[in-house]
Amino acid sequence: MNPIQEYFYRIEEPERSTLLFLRKMILESDPEHISETFSFGLPFFKYKKKMLCYLYYSKKHKQHYISFYHGDRLNYPELIQEGRKKFKIFLIDMEKDLPLSFIMNVLDDVKQYI
Repeated sequence: MNPIQEYFYRIEEPERSTLLFLRKMILESDPEHISETFSFGLPFFKYKKKMLCYLYYSKKHKQHYISFYHGDRLNYPELIQEGRKKFKIFLIDMEKDLPLSFIMNVLDDVKQYI
């Protein structure tokens, strides 16, 4: 098992399935330009070999989130900065449907800064 698979394997259901689905959608959204790597113990996604976003868990909010690079340039009220310089996060509420179109729109916006 590679480190990325191990990362997701340690997450309990139903969070694991939700995050694996999100991972799949991100990778399939632009397979020619989006790649995945494992850095700092986290799954990172790169666009044209430059940082795009990553997945992590917030102990403060007790929720998983997707963190967007260049988030500081984005104006979405759903994104949280909380003192981060270049990133903003989107908390994933496991009790609600995954807002996939919103996440994909944010990713498309981030790409324009790469």
